[in-house]
Amino acid sequence: MQATMTHDATLSSLTGLDLRPLEQRLRGTLLRPGMATYDSARQLMNRAVTRRPAAIAQVADSQDVVEVVRFARDRGLPLGVRSGGHSPAGYGMVDDALVVDLSGMKRVTIDPDARLARVEAGVTSGELAAFAQPHGLAISTGDTSSVGFGGLATGGGIGFMVRKYGLTIDNLIAAQVVTASGKLVTASEQEHPDLFWAIRGGGGNFGIITEFIVRLAEVRQILGGDLVLPASREVIRGYLDYVADAPEGLTTIAHLMHAPPAPYIPEARVGEVVLSILVTWVGDESEGQRAVAPLRALAEPVADAIAWMPYPAIFNFTAHQAVPICHRIRSVLTHEVSDEVVDAALEAVERVNSPFSLVQFRGLGGAMARVGREATAFAHRDARYMVTLLALWMDENEDATPHRAWIEAVWPAIRAIGTGAYVNFLEEEGHERIRQAYPLPTLARLAEVKRSYDPHNMFRFNQNIAPAMSA
Repeated sequence: MQATMTHDATLSSLTGLDLRPLEQRLRGTLLRPGMATYDSARQLMNRAVTRRPAAIAQVADSQDVVEVVRFARDRGLPLGVRSGGHSPAGYGMVDDALVVDLSGMKRVTIDPDARLARVEAGVTSGELAAFAQPHGLAISTGDTSSVGFGGLATGGGIGFMVRKYGLTIDNLIAAQVVTASGKLVTASEQEHPDLFWAIRGGGGNFGIITEFIVRLAEVRQILGGDLVLPASREVIRGYLDYVADAPEGLTTIAHLMHAPPAPYIPEARVGEVVLSILVTWVGDESEGQRAVAPLRALAEPVADAIAWMPYPAIFNFTAHQAVPICHRIRSVLTHEVSDEVVDAALEAVERVNSPFSLVQFRGLGGAMARVGREATAFAHRDARYMVTLLALWMDENEDATPHRAWIEAVWPAIRAIGTGAYVNFLEEEGHERIRQAYPLPTLARLAEVKRSYDPHNMFRFNQNIAPAMSA
C-alpha cells in the first residue's frame, strides 16, 4: 500500500528550479532524486508510506534551517519537516516538496548541577537517555529508542515515566524556533509565551524547533521490564482497574498480542495470546516490588523479566519498534475502558491476520494529570487511559487491505469510548480527528497563534491547524 496526500498546485513549482543558491548556503547536504543516498534518506519508519520529495535538506544547524525556510518562503515552495520519521501519517516526507531533515542535528549538552539539557531536534529518545545516564539523570520521552525529539515533544510526549514526571513538554523550559518568516526566536514563558504554549502539544504547525532546553530528573536505576500474563477478560480488567490509580512511580504499557519469540518467553508459549505489561518504576526498589505485586497477582506469569536496571536498558524491550515496518494505527484517550471494549479487543487479537498486530492499553494519570488543561496545548490531562490499535506487517509490497479491514472492524468499539486523541498517534484521519486532539477552546487559541506565526500555513504537512480568519 502506498499512502497518498492531497497537495496544492504549488508542488509543480520545484520542477526545474535551480537549487544551487540554497545548496551553496548550507553547511549540510542537499539531496535530490538520483543521488546515491536519496532513497535511503527518504525512507520512513512506516514502510506502508512511500514519498518522493523533490529535495531533502539534511541540515547541520539552526542557520541551515533558517536558510531553507527563507528559500521556500521566497519562492512559495511546499516545505516538509522530518525529525525521527515516526509520524504514523508519514508526514516526515512530502511528495515533490522541499523537506527539512533534522535527523543529523544531534548535539546534546547537559548541565548536571542545574539538571538541564540542551537537545537538538534530531536527537532520539535512546540517544538522550544514553547521554543523561552517566549523570544519573533522565527525562520521560518516547518508548522507542529511535523516536526523534522534535516530533515527540511538539505533540506532547507520552513516555515510560509519564505518571512520575509528566509529559515531555511538562519538562520543557525553552525552545529555539524557526518561524515561517525565517526568523530564529526563543520561545519560553518569558519570550513569545503564546508560541511556547502552542508548541507544547500543537505539533509542527507553528515553526521548526531546532533545539529544546529541558529539565531532567534524577533517575539512576529503575525497576523495569516485561511481565507477560495469559490474556483473559479478568486479567485485562484487573490491569486496567489498577494502573491508572497505582503509585505514581509506576508507569505501564500493556500489549494484548500473540507472544513473540523473545528470549525470556518459553518456546511452548510463543504464539499464545498474552498481555505483555512493560513496567517502569522510578523510586526505591522495594517499594517498586510492592507496586508491581498486584500485577503479578493477576495470573501465573508466562514470563517475568522485571529487574533492577539502568533507565536506558528499558529500551531493549522495545528494540523491535525501532525497526521500520508497515503499520496502521487508531487510538483514543479515554476516562474508562468498558468490559465490552475488553471483549472486543480480545476477539480482535484472536483473529489477527498478522502475528505482529496488537491492542495497546496505557494507564495515565499521576503527574500528567496535575498540570492544568489550559497550561499547554496538550489539554486532555484528565484522560486515564490511552487505547491503541496497531496493525503491523513486514512487507511493504503486501496487500494492506486485510490489515486495514482488521483495524476498521474493531475501531468503532474503541472509538465509542474516546474522549480525546493524542496527536502523535494520528494518521491522516481528517479534521474531525484533529478536533478530537484539542478541545474547542484550545483549538481556537491554536488557530490564533497560527495566524500570528504562520498566517499563510507554510507548515501545513502535519496534523494541520489552519490560521484563524482575520476579523
